[in-house]
Amino acid sequence: MIIERAKIEDMDGINKLLKQVLMVHHNGRPDLFKADVKKYTDEELAAIIKDDSKPIFVAHSDKGEVIGYAFCVYQQYVNNNILTDVKTLYIDDLCVDENLRGQHVGRQLYEYVLSFAKEAGFYNVTLNVWFCNESAMKFYEKCGLKPQKVGMEVIL
Repeated sequence: MIIERAKIEDMDGINKLLKQVLMVHHNGRPDLFKADVKKYTDEELAAIIKDDSKPIFVAHSDKGEVIGYAFCVYQQYVNNNILTDVKTLYIDDLCVDENLRGQHVGRQLYEYVLSFAKEAGFYNVTLNVWFCNESAMKFYEKCGLKPQKVGMEVIL
């Protein structure tokens, strides 16, 4: 397996995995997430791939197929009234092909992101996980992540 920055040629594989993530969210919260739609247009995804402040890292199988990804976003609140100026690497989305889960692809992707963040001088790595996605929550806990804040709701 090779992990590297995504390229335009990876778009089909990324789109396949984005659909898998969408269905996890749709199945958990159909009141919020539509089924059978694309998260990004091809133009939007191509722009993200080219954006150095939003790196996407992909895991390729030995056959060159995209088997996982991590969408990341640089965050920093400079001169904010209450927040310090620390640089955060936010994992917006991390996915492993549903047929390969449990084979440590996700762990290797996550470790790659951590290494990238350390080398680039980030203070921390953060992410959000939907409460209905129990397997993802367990995975992140095994990786050593701890809750930073909790989003709450009441449905009216």
